[in-house]
This record gives sequence, structure tokens and C-alpha cells, in this order.
Amino acid sequence: MPDTDQSLWNAKAPIYIEKTNAIGWIYINRPEKYNALTIQMWCQIPECIAALDNDRDVRVIIIKGLGGKAFSTGADIHDIASGIGDKNIQEINRLAIRNGQRALARARKPVIAMINGLCIGGGCGLAVHCDIRFASQGSRFAITPAKLGIVYPLNDTKELVDLVGPSRAKMLLFSADQIDANKALKIGLIDEVVTEGELEASVLTFANRICELSAFSIQHMKANIQAILDGQIDDDERTSNLFNDAHDADDGLEGFRAYAEKRKPDFKWNGD
Repeated sequence: MPDTDQSLWNAKAPIYIEKTNAIGWIYINRPEKYNALTIQMWCQIPECIAALDNDRDVRVIIIKGLGGKAFSTGADIHDIASGIGDKNIQEINRLAIRNGQRALARARKPVIAMINGLCIGGGCGLAVHCDIRFASQGSRFAITPAKLGIVYPLNDTKELVDLVGPSRAKMLLFSADQIDANKALKIGLIDEVVTEGELEASVLTFANRICELSAFSIQHMKANIQAILDGQIDDDERTSNLFNDAHDADDGLEGFRAYAEKRKPDFKWNGD
């Protein structure tokens, strides 16, 4: 086990991590509450991401809600209610959610959401902040601040708009209606829909495909996509040098050698 906070690996905890070969897992483990996240759980998400991001063996991160009924129904309503009239608690809650979701979006390694069941409110926000979203056919999606009379944060709104476009984002936010997985796929909220029985195998097939390829390429291309989402529209010194230097880096050299020798490349880069 890597040298990280041992509590993150406790399978009885409300949120914990595991590692199977090159795949790191984040489990939301509060099925009796439909995997609603407390403030403490939100605060642990960046720790989970950091532990897996810093593990040289891990190439892909998958986040999954346990129990079979929900990916997550978002922030625990009791935490939200406890902040009424208390600006300090409100700000603690806001930052915990923001930092948890941004940790997913800004992870160096690809993050896949495996969605089965309800994906509501902040749970949908979690999925939106992942790189790729797979869902079972019975999953349901909604973003519901208008039901509570509160306002969706700008950071979350931007991620949603980047994913589905402004009109679809307005549809989801203004109505607070639940949509099924097929409609979520149609509007671009998720990327793949499969049966519940095929969900884990489909996610693992995709994750293992990523693991076969160059982690150097994937992590740097993810960083470039994030730079575009952050507003960059053309190459700068960093991206220009990255393109050129990649040809002479270990993975680039191995990729060209493997192509010439008509064999599968053996990529070694692990973040160094």
C-alpha cells in the first residue's frame, strides 16, 4: 500500500480508495443515504485524488457509488441546512464542495465516473467534473438547486456549460427535472449507456485501454484540454516545447521504435 493516510484505504469509511493493478478506485460508501456526501467526505476527495495521482502505478482513476441505488445524490441536506444563518458554515461547505469537484477535474490522470442509479444535485456535479462518464440504463440525472431556492455555483455552472452547452444547461437548471440515461446521453451529459450488468466491464475495458497507451501522452493532452477550457486558444511556449520535446522523450522514442518494428509499444513513463 502506498505511503498515504491509511484512513483513505479503510473499506468501512464513507469514502475510500483502492488500487487494482494500474486502476485506482474512489468509492462513495454511504448507500443508506443514497451516497450523499457530508462536508468531511467532500474534504476527503482531494486527498483521495492526490493519493492516486501520486501513485506511480496508477494510470486511471474510477469513481463509483456503492449500494446499487445511487452514484450520489450530492451534498448531505443536513449539512446545507446547518449553514442557514451561519456564514462561516456556508463558506466551509462551499469550499469543501468546490475543492472536491475541482480535484476531480484537475487530476493529472484520467478520471472516469461509473454511474449506476441516482446521480442528483452535487452527485451530478461530481460526474460532470470527471473526464468520462459511463452510466447504466436505469440511471437518473438531475441538478436541483432551484428546488431548494439556492444558486448553483459559477464553477459548477461553467463545467456544465462546457459539457452540454448553455441551452441544455439552462434546461437542466431551470427545470430541476430528472432525465433518464438515454436523454443524458443525447444532450452530452454522459458518454456511454450500457445495461447495469455490463457497466463495470465496459468501464474496465475502456480504462484498461487507457492503461495500454502512453501515460505521458494522455496526461499532457488532458492538461492541454483543461487549458483550452480555461480560455487558452493558441500554443504558448509550454505547449510548443511540449510538442517538440515529446518526440525525443522516452515514450515518443519507444512509440516510433514499436511502429517501425511492428510490435506493441512498452511505454514506461510514470510521471517522472
